[in-house]
Amino acid sequence: MTLEELKAGYEKEVSYQKHMLDNIGYFFQLATVIGGIGIVLVYYFHARNLWLNILGIALLVLGVLGMMAFGYAGWKGQRNVNAVIDDYDKKLAYLHKQTKVLAKKNS
Repeated sequence: MTLEELKAGYEKEVSYQKHMLDNIGYFFQLATVIGGIGIVLVYYFHARNLWLNILGIALLVLGVLGMMAFGYAGWKGQRNVNAVIDDYDKKLAYLHKQTKVLAKKNS
């Protein structure tokens, strides 16, 4: 494997993971909207309509749980992207070091 292939593979992996983090962000926003709709239903129908109040509470709980799950997934995903970048930097530094060692031996 050449250095260019290594670089291209890592760049492709990082861009894919960042794309997936964007998708997790969209789902987080969706959970936020669902929770907001739940809050509105509970606020306006807490004394008028029992079923809409129950629906609002359910949506609120679903939204909060979704935000927690997608927030955690986004946090772990960002840590994973940073780990891949750090791994690439370590491999690159190791290869440059080995290249210098070989160049000294051949001189």
